[in-house]
Amino acid sequence: MDRLVFTSNATIKEQATARQVLVNDLANVSTVGFKSSYNVALQSVKVEGAGFDTRYQAQTNSPDRIRMDPGPVMATGRPMDVAMANSTVLTVQAPNGDLAFTRRGDMKVNIQGQLENGSGHLVLGEGGPITIPPGLVVSINPDGSIYARDPAQVGPAADVLIDRLRLRDVTGVSLGRRPDGLFKVSEKPDGTDIALTQQLPQVIPQALEGSNVSAIEAMTRLIDHSRSFETQIRIIKEMKGLDESGASMMKAA
Repeated sequence: MDRLVFTSNATIKEQATARQVLVNDLANVSTVGFKSSYNVALQSVKVEGAGFDTRYQAQTNSPDRIRMDPGPVMATGRPMDVAMANSTVLTVQAPNGDLAFTRRGDMKVNIQGQLENGSGHLVLGEGGPITIPPGLVVSINPDGSIYARDPAQVGPAADVLIDRLRLRDVTGVSLGRRPDGLFKVSEKPDGTDIALTQQLPQVIPQALEGSNVSAIEAMTRLIDHSRSFETQIRIIKEMKGLDESGASMMKAA
């Protein structure tokens, strides 16, 4: 059996991973389209090295799986804002060029004339990055179709189809978080696309989805972690006092 001080120290170390995930969720409580992660799981791992073969220790397992619970939908009135409906995700281009997914739909046109979201990731259409011609008024339909019209044209102007957002439905698909914060298919290589299903992905035009992180729940869990940390520190201090008392009793008179 390990000394209690080592057990408490290992507990503090393993709980640090769970605190990191929790703090990340809490820091993004106001981020558009942010999705929280599932709680960190614990698994028993056999301790190798000197000692008995029955020595096992709890170890954290943090795959950073995404919770797709919907966040609050806020109407903005901006023609280029979209909120993802149900289990829809938007396909974007990651900074390294990989295909990735997000729920963030606050879009704008960058200086190159390409459509990007509020995080600066290029929004992908069916044929790649979407280019918006300058000077046109853009509107987005619930199915992701992007239409534009020339406001300077005299008389009734027909809307012209520019492209269609590459939307995917992730019902039954497990998503993980990439290091850049975007989503990917769990247990698959980065850049793996999601197959189309009979469930048609939809968006809510002129609206944005807020974070699904509950600030009250996250703060409560953070307080529990702080109390657990304080308890382990008290155990370590108590064991130090017991060791000192035992050592003093062993001294020769």
